[in-house]
Amino acid sequence: MKKLTVFLKALTLSALVLASGAHAEEKKWTHVTIATEGAFKPYNFTNPDGTLDGYEIELSKYLCDHMKVECKIVVQDFDGMIPALNAGKFDAIISGMSATAKREEVIDFSQSYGSTGQAFATLKSSPLAGMELKGKVFSLASNEAGAVEALEKLKPLLQGKIIGVQTASTGATFVDKYLKGVVEVREYKTTEQHDLDLAAGRVDLVMASMAYLTTASAKPGNEEMTVAGPRFQGGFLGKGSSVGLRKNEPELKALFNEAIDAAKADGTIKSLSQKWFGFDVTPL
Repeated sequence: MKKLTVFLKALTLSALVLASGAHAEEKKWTHVTIATEGAFKPYNFTNPDGTLDGYEIELSKYLCDHMKVECKIVVQDFDGMIPALNAGKFDAIISGMSATAKREEVIDFSQSYGSTGQAFATLKSSPLAGMELKGKVFSLASNEAGAVEALEKLKPLLQGKIIGVQTASTGATFVDKYLKGVVEVREYKTTEQHDLDLAAGRVDLVMASMAYLTTASAKPGNEEMTVAGPRFQGGFLGKGSSVGLRKNEPELKALFNEAIDAAKADGTIKSLSQKWFGFDVTPL
């Protein structure tokens, strides 16, 4: 009986080892489906012929080549990305998504592949174009008091104004936290939609990524758009744009982190950000 017990234990252990090996085999990624918005230029956007382009599209191709995996990029509305990721509709999000503490409650993130912060934009003819502190950068991580003080200076000018933000964006969170009751907020599915309302005079200003606003203001039809006031980064605005991943998938996270390290080391992130943004967004 004792020999039988020992045999059964050994058999059970062998089964566990085999199961563990099979599980590890399942985690060897060869195909990865990536979701992007396709409407957040210059991060990602859709060309007239339906093809995707932009900083993140080019960077995704580099990352996938480096990881030696076959990637498929699909378009998904930004406000539904996290639920769709967790539902298994795709494996990763590369769509200008900042790694914030709130988002980290439900998904995981790679290291950052770009950091630009949030800023305001308005029309050149607007009194808001002359907002104080233009070009100043305030960190919500190391100097939140300074950021709050700066906003207090701006509140009299912002009082009662209408601001456009993208739904579920860090800009929307910022406005809700620091300007609630000061401005009227209108939410849009895409940044392009709030740009149109800004140009039409239906909103007084918008808040979005500095990188996005720099490019958007150079687009035909947006000649009157201008960045105004200070820029904010860090803290709940996140560590910068990162790859969104389901929790408990360390192998895929490690693949992306190693590929991003390579992209930083060989200058790919620097060159792509200079191409698409006009300045270096390589994370420090």
